[in-house]
Amino acid sequence: MSYQLENTQRGEKYNTIFSKVSPAKRRNRTARAHWRSRFLLGLYLALMILPIYWLINMSLQTNSEILGSMTLWPQNLTFDNYIGIFTNSSWYMGYVNSMLYVAMNMLITICVALPAAYAFSRYTFIGDKHLFFWLLTNLMAPPAVFLLPYFQLYYSVGLFDTHIAVALAHCLFNIPLAIWILEGFMSSVPKEIDETAYIDGYSFPRFFVKIFIPMIRSGIGVTLFFLFMFSWVELLLARTLTATDAQPIGMIMTRTSTASGIDWGTLAAAGVLTIIPGILVVYFVRNHIAKGFALGRT
Repeated sequence: MSYQLENTQRGEKYNTIFSKVSPAKRRNRTARAHWRSRFLLGLYLALMILPIYWLINMSLQTNSEILGSMTLWPQNLTFDNYIGIFTNSSWYMGYVNSMLYVAMNMLITICVALPAAYAFSRYTFIGDKHLFFWLLTNLMAPPAVFLLPYFQLYYSVGLFDTHIAVALAHCLFNIPLAIWILEGFMSSVPKEIDETAYIDGYSFPRFFVKIFIPMIRSGIGVTLFFLFMFSWVELLLARTLTATDAQPIGMIMTRTSTASGIDWGTLAAAGVLTIIPGILVVYFVRNHIAKGFALGRT
């Protein structure tokens, strides 16, 4: 009782002190806090955008200008670096190869993860918790652990230096991640919807495709976003499991060093072009990502 009385007296004291502050002072404090937050946000955005701007700036310069004095913008604007990439098959095929195995990985992963996540969210079976945890443990191991087994296996069965080899290798990490994300979204859907659909005469495939999947489209958008992020930037497996025909762009970018030095302009242009697919993916799934971050496990 005395503790409540003490808290009440303390609150009345703070209210009395706050009421003595004039409205003008309160407005000044609010305005200062508002401008402080805007300044910090602007500083954060500037630090985030600066590397991207510098990369674009370098891609529009010649090597001599890049290695010369530092300039905030190109003194002699040139698009030769981009033209060299689009006219050289060894460069633009790197982008094609990367997009191919990323698309194949996303398709395989989502087709496997959707029914698996549904099973974990709707059914209880012996060892379900242990199996779910075992799937997540695959994410704890670095890709280098599986490098030698994958290389020997794919070389033996003739899958070495193919797009499907990299796509299947990435499935080891992407499928557990996709199941974990989708299971959170599916568990938020009431089971009564499944029962009502079965009463209305829906078969499971028809219900799953026409009713259930549209209800978790935000979760699918978030999942595809993370699948793309891992496959697009992963280099160790993609570099080891390919040689010439399916080399990703990341591997080709490491070969810009020649006897005359590093071709900084072409390397910067390749980096800019590597960022563009990620920007496009984020743009098309932005609404699903926003909903997914609010509703799902992410």
